[in-house]
Amino acid sequence: MPLIGRRSELAEVGRLLDRAEAGMGGCLVVVGPPGAGKTALIDAAAQSAGARGVPVSREDLERLADGGPRLLLVDDVDRAGPRAVEFLARFAAKPGATVLLASAERPLGVTPEVRLGGLSEPELAELVPYLPAEVVHVVWLASGGLPGVALGFARELAGMDAADALVHLALTAPSRAEFLDLDVGLIRLLEVAAERPLPPAVRARVLGRLARELLGDASAGAYRQELIDEAVRLARGGGDPGAVAEVLDCGLHALWDPGAARERLTTAHEIVEQARRAGDAMTERRGLFWRFVALAELGELGAAEAALTAYARAAEVAGDAGAAVVVLGRQSMLETVRGRFDAAKALAAEVASGGRRAGLADADRLARALAGAVDAARGRVESQVDVWRELARRLPGHFFEATAARILAESGEVVEAGLELERLLPAVLGGSGPRWVGAVADLAIVASRAGEPPAVQALYDALLPYQGRLVVWAGAATITGPVDDYLGRLAIRLGRQDQGVAHLDSAVALAERIGALPWLARTLAARGHALGDPEDLGRARSIAERLDLAGVLAVLGPRADEWRLTRDGDDWLLQAGAERVRLPDGRGVRYLRALLAAPGQEISALDLVAGGAGLREPAAEPVLDDTGRKAYQRRLAALDEQLDAADRAGDTGRAADVQAERSALLAELRRAAGLGGRPRAQGGEAERARVSATRALRAAVKRVEAVAPLAGAHLRASLRTGKVLRYQRAPGGPARWSV
Repeated sequence: MPLIGRRSELAEVGRLLDRAEAGMGGCLVVVGPPGAGKTALIDAAAQSAGARGVPVSREDLERLADGGPRLLLVDDVDRAGPRAVEFLARFAAKPGATVLLASAERPLGVTPEVRLGGLSEPELAELVPYLPAEVVHVVWLASGGLPGVALGFARELAGMDAADALVHLALTAPSRAEFLDLDVGLIRLLEVAAERPLPPAVRARVLGRLARELLGDASAGAYRQELIDEAVRLARGGGDPGAVAEVLDCGLHALWDPGAARERLTTAHEIVEQARRAGDAMTERRGLFWRFVALAELGELGAAEAALTAYARAAEVAGDAGAAVVVLGRQSMLETVRGRFDAAKALAAEVASGGRRAGLADADRLARALAGAVDAARGRVESQVDVWRELARRLPGHFFEATAARILAESGEVVEAGLELERLLPAVLGGSGPRWVGAVADLAIVASRAGEPPAVQALYDALLPYQGRLVVWAGAATITGPVDDYLGRLAIRLGRQDQGVAHLDSAVALAERIGALPWLARTLAARGHALGDPEDLGRARSIAERLDLAGVLAVLGPRADEWRLTRDGDDWLLQAGAERVRLPDGRGVRYLRALLAAPGQEISALDLVAGGAGLREPAAEPVLDDTGRKAYQRRLAALDEQLDAADRAGDTGRAADVQAERSALLAELRRAAGLGGRPRAQGGEAERARVSATRALRAAVKRVEAVAPLAGAHLRASLRTGKVLRYQRAPGGPARWSV
């Protein structure tokens, strides 16, 4: 690929080679999407190094021989995952004459980095001088100026005139945007194509795709509807089954009516039928996928999995790597629904790696969302607030703030969550789209804890048409439980106990039917609290303990015979019956937790302080060795002579000074002597660990006693300190600790 428009980037490469020749070392990371020209820049760097007489190597860093200047090239370093950053940081800190030039698709946070974007239209014209200016413009819009992508399009367009090239790329160029992002260049290309006179079936496809690509524009709802209406009319009027199938698929994307699950299922069947008539296998697979989504929305997860399997088999036959990644993502979600969290996270990791290989723009984001869904199911969500707020800033109008508000409420920040509810409610109630039902459900959680009656009622009314269904987000990438669970909580908040319990009964039945254990535990806990039913509460606790559902356990609170010491943000929370005390993080509370986690077991002070087992105290050394003791004795003999001389001379001042030094030396010798005059050994590491652990534990217990006297008294009576420490439960304490 010719290297055009990369003058500043080549200057950075030149500075890197200057460092190599000066023996200073260093690294440079070239970042850009596929087709940005990273490989071309690296090849140019290799040529420049060769012209300078600097050897070039693609060997592993550890195998490089020492010597003169050298350029090490590493392609796609980010494929190594987190190890990539560690590798680059280690290399950057390594002195020497070897410099590293690496490429990556996404920024790694390692400086310096050079980011490759698209070329300008004049620069792209230099790259493809054989194309007419009108075709260059079309290629530039479709490729975003990425030189590798543009050259691929140029090969596709060989022999086409400008009009044919425009339509071809408008219908076939893949979007470079993640879900809900806008590919501005592609949208402009479709708009230009839509302005041209086209055959009805072609125009229908162009309008349908334009509507689909505008999904990320939350303000374009009416425009999308107009585009789809005209596209469907043209496609059906032309009698082209392929056009009908394609336009119907675009319509499901572009309009995404939250209440139209039944209609979505019917439309999916028609897409499959029309695509088969047209021999369009790709659109047929899309219809199969829409069938999966609609069945999931309707709460028919068994049938939905069967539809997903059919989609997966069709994708496998076609060799569709992107569809295979989509299947992995939905399988991860289904594992989360059923509480198989380890399997869900393993599949999420496969989504990330497989998505990068397949070139899916939003694979990493999907993988992060899947891993986040596992944490959300378990109730470990505190760290996700900033993530959702950042998404809200980047993609306004898609209600990401509602999820952040829910996390705040579930993290105990109820007042702040209530303020967010007041801010967001009007926009959410007036909205629609692929995230709408999920956003309403998220606000329902906030309202059930902090909402005023009008807000609670408005959310109840908004969700009521979806009772019996599941809360499904954007193509079933995420499912967050039965709608009836949310309705039940809202009804109870409004004081309508019987109505609320009836909704919770429906949610329990649905969760049991599909084997969704995390949702079942959550709803049982809510129903158990509403009815004061110990059976529901006990069953919820049993599931939550086995699946480690921290959120449900926090709602249930400790058992009557159980005390808890758990992390709460930056602090620790000790719950002992009716007593509660918040403890700042520190050594004492960490030592306490380690002892409570192993009741009756002895832990050496060395292990406790070091935070692990396997330490061995070094051999004790005498406080004063033989050489030192002999020096002290020689000095004492000299002092005795000086004292006699001072006494003979009647020099009382001198005698007092000598006597003071002699007494100090004798005291030091006595301190260094053990039984029978044998040398006393130093206490060593074990003694220091004993003192440190004892002091820290006593300070922690004293803090507890100041606020929770019963718990403090129990801890003081139960802790045994020394070189070996243990927690030995004294009478009056809990039957068990949860730590």
